[in-house]
Amino acid sequence: MRKYETLLLLSPELSSEEMQAVMDTLKGVIDREGGSVIVEDDWGMRELAYPVRKVMRGHYIRLEYAAPGATVQELERIIRITEGIFKFVTVQLDANYEPSSEEAA
Repeated sequence: MRKYETLLLLSPELSSEEMQAVMDTLKGVIDREGGSVIVEDDWGMRELAYPVRKVMRGHYIRLEYAAPGATVQELERIIRITEGIFKFVTVQLDANYEPSSEEAA
């Protein structure tokens, strides 16, 4: 398994229920594909450096998860077709992630 981090920029027009539904969908994809979510970090509403879709504010959420490589492809496909997600970026954090070593620390 590998460890990944995905940073999402969500529309400020999404209600908290809609935002939670989007995150539940993404976490469900990770679980279904054989991965596990380690951290879901909500950074909240922030001002943007430049307008994205004519909006100057956005809601940031960071997902850290362990999953096989194919999971990232499926997750990004779902992100691209989901309404309310403006931008995203995925980064590989660790190529050989061992869940037991993280829990021991």
